[in-house]
Amino acid sequence: MAGGWSKDGDVQEQIDNTVEDAVHRSRSRLPHGESLHHCEECDEPIPQARREALPGVRLCINCQAERDKHEKAFSGYNRRGSKDSQLR
Repeated sequence: MAGGWSKDGDVQEQIDNTVEDAVHRSRSRLPHGESLHHCEECDEPIPQARREALPGVRLCINCQAERDKHEKAFSGYNRRGSKDSQLR
């Protein structure tokens, strides 16, 4: 069901594109390469299970959790460009 000047399926296409962008952004932020044996921030040992589960890991769980808290949430952008969203 399209409304206004849009074609049928445009809304779903916008949703799909937004999800694809988020997946791509998340995958690009995953570590890669060889895992470190010690955290690059606090020098604590990184457990073998973590290194195997997440190849390329560079931080221990505590340092990673702290970094995740401080990372700004990415809101993306509004593909629809509705008047209401432009006023925010």
